[in-house]
Amino acid sequence: MPGTPARDTLSAMSDPTTALEFTPAVEAATAAIRERLKDVIPDVEWAIHAPLIARINELKQERNATLVVHNYQTPEIFHGVADYTGDSLGMARYGADTDADVIVVCGVRFMAETAKILSPDKTVLLPDMEAGCSLAASITGEDVRRLREQYPGVPVVAYVNTYADVRAEVDICCTSANAVQVVESLNADRVIFLPDRYLGRYVETQTDVELINWDGACEVHERFTADELRGYRADFPGIEVIAHPECPPDVLEEADFVGSTSGMIRYVGERRPEKVVMITECSMSDNVAVEYPDVDFVRPCNLCPHMKRISLPKILRSLETLSPEVELDPELGRRARRSLDRMLAIGRGPGQG
Repeated sequence: MPGTPARDTLSAMSDPTTALEFTPAVEAATAAIRERLKDVIPDVEWAIHAPLIARINELKQERNATLVVHNYQTPEIFHGVADYTGDSLGMARYGADTDADVIVVCGVRFMAETAKILSPDKTVLLPDMEAGCSLAASITGEDVRRLREQYPGVPVVAYVNTYADVRAEVDICCTSANAVQVVESLNADRVIFLPDRYLGRYVETQTDVELINWDGACEVHERFTADELRGYRADFPGIEVIAHPECPPDVLEEADFVGSTSGMIRYVGERRPEKVVMITECSMSDNVAVEYPDVDFVRPCNLCPHMKRISLPKILRSLETLSPEVELDPELGRRARRSLDRMLAIGRGPGQG
């Protein structure tokens, strides 16, 4: 039974794909992107993605918006609509440095908060407010205050993968790339490091500073095992294994290289291994494979369910409605920015986090 005009209008508003078709004009407008993704996205999927990509790229101009996209987003987002791709801090800094009035964060909520902290006067959108993070959710600002009471005088370092209320309570932030540098910059014998226990344990192997680690972890990276890596070596002789430091210690010991997301990308670009496996969120391998088609990527499939809440239809709806908007209490944002600024004064290390 056909719906009423009001219901049909509501349906079209809730699903922006209903009015979009894969026309010759859309095909022409997205031809260059299609060429890049021809080995990654099949034709049947491209016919669905292309109209959304074309409309999103039009709306970016109309809204004076910039799209900052994390390495873990799917290829149609990463290569199709991004103005910047990289890690969470790089995304936020790019948004702050542009003349855009609107920053659309294609990532998770703590990343959108970082963008708002660095661009308090801009409109910051997160296409799905339910895009969270197990690591960021493992600690609160109240937890940090209790740690300070338990360890008076001990400086506190927070990984940028934390929410604003946590960053407002700590001394300084770090990325996975500059964590060692930040820890040693405090000139302290002991440092509280939060929230990732695995990153903290990795830092401990690189410095003489004693770390008091919080018991948080990334639900994607902690699932990897050393046995899994040994299985890759057995199945694919000569494969190079590169891993993110959010993985457990036995995984890192088994890897040929340990580095941040940008460090891993740089490793592939400089070494051009014949065959490689990236021990991190699996969409990253898809995205890097587009850049280096001569490298054979073995893809582990540990997906981040929070990153996958972001989709082309949600990005389009966000641009159409200029919502959901990320808002922070100005005083909280100011306090949270101090810990970021202190890190930026030191530097970001040899790669992005």
